[in-house]
Amino acid sequence: MAQTFSGSVKLALAGTFTGDNDLSTVAQAINYSKNYSFTNGTAADQANMIFMDQRTIAASGTDDLDLYGGLTNTYGTTINFTSIKGIIVYAAATNTNNVVIGGDASAAFINWVGAANDVINVKPGGMFALIDPNANGYAVTATTGDILQIANSSSGTSVTYDIILLGEV
Repeated sequence: MAQTFSGSVKLALAGTFTGDNDLSTVAQAINYSKNYSFTNGTAADQANMIFMDQRTIAASGTDDLDLYGGLTNTYGTTINFTSIKGIIVYAAATNTNNVVIGGDASAAFINWVGAANDVINVKPGGMFALIDPNANGYAVTATTGDILQIANSSSGTSVTYDIILLGEV
């Protein structure tokens, strides 16, 4: 069975910023949005594989996601990502600890951050999203740069998170 991907990632902020000045109340409307559309393929603005899951990490534990050969998609197909075009992580609001993205895993996938020890802390109820619509995305290197580490920031309780990886195989 052929598997293809097409879709979009949207980020929007709508609201009003209100304040008083010397003579009046001023309201500023905010309507900011970015939309990234992807068609099926391996070029700029294209992707052909997606991984989606809700996962739980034990207290003080880690979840090493093998981007080349260690994940399966909805249809049970093993995923061999060659590049990542998007990472979305949502930390469950009921978590007590943070969800930590990145870190010094063996064969760490780190080219989306500065160094192996760099991490993003996603607090309970928070979200992290990274999109690279360029042709090359963030390269995944089998066996030497393909482990995306997700960790629980502390002891005592587990953490639950949703993850979506959009990329090319």
